Amino acid sequence: MMLLAQFIMLATLILMISGKTPLYMTAIIGSTLAAIGAGFPLSGDEEVTVLSLVNGSLHPVIADMAGVLLFIGVMEKTGFLNAIIRKIILVGSKIGGGPGIAGAGSAAAGVIGGLTGFTQPAITAVITGPSAIKLGVNPNKVAGIQAHAGHLGNFGGFTHPTLLAVIATAGITFGWINLIGAFVALSIIGISYLRLKREEKRNDIKLTEQEVNSILKDLEEIDNEKSFILAIIPFIILVIGFSVGYPVFIVGVASSILVAIFAKVSLKKAEEMMLEGVKRVAIPLIATLGFLFMSSVIQHVGIVDIMADWFDPLLAYSPVLVMLAVSALAGLVTQSNAASAAIVIPFLTIVLQYDVSPLAAAAAGAGGCAIMQYYLTGGPVAALATTVPVVPGSELKLANKFQRPSILGGLAVLFFIVLIIG
Repeated sequence: MMLLAQFIMLATLILMISGKTPLYMTAIIGSTLAAIGAGFPLSGDEEVTVLSLVNGSLHPVIADMAGVLLFIGVMEKTGFLNAIIRKIILVGSKIGGGPGIAGAGSAAAGVIGGLTGFTQPAITAVITGPSAIKLGVNPNKVAGIQAHAGHLGNFGGFTHPTLLAVIATAGITFGWINLIGAFVALSIIGISYLRLKREEKRNDIKLTEQEVNSILKDLEEIDNEKSFILAIIPFIILVIGFSVGYPVFIVGVASSILVAIFAKVSLKKAEEMMLEGVKRVAIPLIATLGFLFMSSVIQHVGIVDIMADWFDPLLAYSPVLVMLAVSALAGLVTQSNAASAAIVIPFLTIVLQYDVSPLAAAAAGAGGCAIMQYYLTGGPVAALATTVPVVPGSELKLANKFQRPSILGGLAVLFFIVLIIG
């Protein structure tokens, strides 16, 4: 019976990786059929049942995610999130010229994606793309650096299903893994920024102060009356709170109340705003439950043991680095951070059986695919494909070609981080 279950589970993983079927539905249905095929009853007094496997997927990270989404709901509705995003773009334009505008637009879109669950570089590229081009940056390279936003949203945020499943599997919480993800993602943006600045200097691109001020005028006009200082304080408190280990749900609610006070919004109205944010919980909730259920079934039907035997020689050498390599390869092949979970989660389960830091293993597992999913095409669904249309004169292949050295640079940064903390 176990052989049948393993076959069903293998077929499920192949379908998920192929992207030909609905991802989360495939994970849940395939895992259920594999569990039944292994002879586990649906419910009852047995030690392992389908019901017990599902209940085991109800991880505390779901409550943490809800706390963050409560906070994001009130930040968005009060306009505080926009105040932060606009300030990032304005600072980038004043410090780094064209490359600074494009890099700041990428970081801003990444922040939006990391908090809301939908990283779309085109949101800021509409404004920052044309301005950066006027300041002398090549359109393909503008599109390329803008589309790095996906790295930050997927690896440094709080809502991507694969990141959530990795956190839950590793038994860690929000905090250091988000800081590692943000640092790695910003290093990718930073590498592209430095490459553009070097090119700017090499090509001796110079504009008069009057020309620069004229181009930046549109960016100045997007600012509004919302105070950046008032907007950033609750966000800093949220980050500090979960970084030191306080319950994310409680910190999220407390930070939301602070936003309401700063924005002079009644607590009743603030609660409505917070609940609007929680409406976004649907996809990450189903994905987290589905992936963790799938991971439990994979363990109980013996696939983990088989994989552990195959990779034992390499894992005995450096489990964390093997995890990073497997995750990066999954992202490269599937070109999807979500689809990579079908490979990453079961392999992470194996790696955690060795003497490794759970944080290092989680960073390797979540980071490799979050970085390399964009290497071949810049992202087949979002990211570069939707950024190019709003950046005049850009072309996908050339923009992606510009991205690749920076992506590999970010992977190298992550390599050294997990090597040090692993």
